[in-house]
Amino acid sequence: MRYDQIDNSLFIENRKKFIAQMKPNTIAILTSNDVKHHNADDVMGFTQNNDLFYLSGIDQEDTILVLYPDALKKENKAMLFIKETSELIKIWDGEKLTKEQAENISGVSRVEWDKDFELFLQYMAFEADGFYLGHNEHAKRVTNNQETKQDRMIKWCKQKYPLHDYYRAAKITRDLRPVKSKIEYDLIQKASNISVNSFESVLKACKPGVKEYELEAELAYNLVKTGSSHHAFKPIIASGKNACALHYNTNDSVCNDGEMILLDFGICYGNYNSDTTRCFPVNGKFSERQAAVYSSVLHCLKEGSKMIKPGVLPSVYEKNMAGLVEAELIKLNLLNADDVAKQDPEKPLYKKYFMHGTAHYLGLDVHDVGLYSRPFEKGMVLTCEPGIYIPEEGIGCRLEDDYLITEDGNINLTAAMPIEIKDIEALMNN
Repeated sequence: MRYDQIDNSLFIENRKKFIAQMKPNTIAILTSNDVKHHNADDVMGFTQNNDLFYLSGIDQEDTILVLYPDALKKENKAMLFIKETSELIKIWDGEKLTKEQAENISGVSRVEWDKDFELFLQYMAFEADGFYLGHNEHAKRVTNNQETKQDRMIKWCKQKYPLHDYYRAAKITRDLRPVKSKIEYDLIQKASNISVNSFESVLKACKPGVKEYELEAELAYNLVKTGSSHHAFKPIIASGKNACALHYNTNDSVCNDGEMILLDFGICYGNYNSDTTRCFPVNGKFSERQAAVYSSVLHCLKEGSKMIKPGVLPSVYEKNMAGLVEAELIKLNLLNADDVAKQDPEKPLYKKYFMHGTAHYLGLDVHDVGLYSRPFEKGMVLTCEPGIYIPEEGIGCRLEDDYLITEDGNINLTAAMPIEIKDIEALMNN
């Protein structure tokens, strides 16, 4: 998506909310991510620091946002520093944002070149008492001891200004980002709508003998055709026993007659993501056992998603969802009711067949930032994704939809994606 199509009122409002939580006379500095390289001279593609994008809308490397609401000069209250282009850059990499384009996208009226950042900051730093600096505080982040641009900014600031106070910008964005504005959930809805077409394309292409990566190609084709940014994550196309590995994504097996496929994928549109999971039979007809397991998981999805509403604690939701799955495991003769009644509550038996949580925040990150000690609120977008995995039978089933919490319940943003057995079979056999 072209980012100038996102109304910059989103980023202006986000900055107002962020500034409202800053301590008096402090400066916030948000930096872009690094460009990641392959072994030689090619790059892996660029993924923006989502806190920076949330506050500016700029999706370009070598970008710095500076917020100083108590600055003496009005023009210094918000400043954006971007990469200065050159004739050489234009020839090899194409155009970069102009100052005017960056201003239109972000709503920040003062835009400067990034090479001048240190000089401008020095004029303001000694008037300020402290800094808010960004850092990746996601609970599931994978750092691999890599030093990021944010890490280098922290190191540089503390060396340059050692006696200032320092605060965590991520603590503020973690509080703000879970509750979505209309512009944000409209973007998630757009991503969800694209995912519906992608799923239907996969169903029509599926047949015994097809490779998992051939079905992945259907997703990629539809994604590119619709102008989406990229996959929300590397899709999982897991046939048969592969579906019992929760994060399987090698996607290189043959889909055999009689097996069921677990398809977990998402679309990134305008930097906002969808995240959905569906299961379907390779041959277009669920076996009796597949249908029974599928129906149990679908029941848990329908009943469990009713608990995604204002005021519910995530821990209470997860406990109740586990109870739903446990009851279905007994119905499927995978667990014995008497054994369940006598089980060690610290080691519940259901975990043999159901071992993951079922609700996570969704937004700029697929597993978006936010505290799970916080009750659900209106405007939050969360997934619901129960599952049952039976390795000994070669069956793994997970179903997942995306929900926007409303005043008294929720709206299923992925409701248009077929999920009933009869609808999936009809699509596959027409």
